[in-house]
Amino acid sequence: MFIGVVLLTIGLITGIAIVWTLGTIVFVAGLVLWLLGALGHAVGGRKHYY
Repeated sequence: MFIGVVLLTIGLITGIAIVWTLGTIVFVAGLVLWLLGALGHAVGGRKHYY
């Protein structure tokens, strides 16, 4: 999710649309995985990542 925020920031500053799009996709995917993990659902066959 952090990489998504970095890509969004870089895309916003430089005006490169593909970086903005990739940042959005990575951010949303990270947010969904984080929410699933926080709700106790197994993500990728694993209950915990540590």
